[in-house]
Amino acid sequence: MTERAESLVLERLRAVEWDGDWDDVLGRVMSRRLLMREYLRRAGMWAQAYSAEAMWPFFDVVEYVDPDFPPAPEVAAQLWECLPQIIVVSPIKRTCTGAVRLAELRSRHPDTLPDLPDLYEPLLLFYERGGAFLQDHAGFLDLTGVLVRPGTLVGRVAGPPLVSLDPALLDAVDAEGRITYYIAADRQGPVLRRRAVRSVPYDEAFGWDSLRWEPTGTLLPASPEKAAELGVVWLDEMEAAALIWAAMADVKQ
Repeated sequence: MTERAESLVLERLRAVEWDGDWDDVLGRVMSRRLLMREYLRRAGMWAQAYSAEAMWPFFDVVEYVDPDFPPAPEVAAQLWECLPQIIVVSPIKRTCTGAVRLAELRSRHPDTLPDLPDLYEPLLLFYERGGAFLQDHAGFLDLTGVLVRPGTLVGRVAGPPLVSLDPALLDAVDAEGRITYYIAADRQGPVLRRRAVRSVPYDEAFGWDSLRWEPTGTLLPASPEKAAELGVVWLDEMEAAALIWAAMADVKQ
């Protein structure tokens, strides 16, 4: 018998280290930031589809897709058991509940769902790659190691997508330090990045053949404002991820 979809989501949540090792989480800041951005974008799309804009970004979408959908009692009980008590009343509980219930609804009534990208998958991957996040009183999301402002629903929906959730791409963007991406001004050649690790810069290029980061041998800007001086342009992290994924796809073909 095939394992039920909601049970698979529950197993993933049980395996999350909600209070993960600080160094491990810091090493995955970039992928977690990208995954959160992608979740915010998808959440905006789903909120618009079901007139749930007021509840964006962290909500149980099943309450709007099918308000009368009855969750299986045993699923609800298992969900409460697998979430630590410190996050029982929080955006994390709402989204974990939504992920389990949406999987259950999809398996029982797949025809009721719109043709939209999976809402909770980016957030599930975010949790799996470092645990929880916090939301402060100023509205910032603390992803452990970086603060992100949610922005607006319309702005997030209009933003660029994360082209793939493949673990290989997520691993490729992660590294220790504060990362800034660049590319040559003619937009030819590999993706470049400067990593600042405790104020020490490391200038690297994503090799098209090796598919790994290697020293550039040339100096990259200390900040995006200085990019033109060195013949490069700044890249948004979503665009950088798209170019890295394109390089990976070329090698696989």
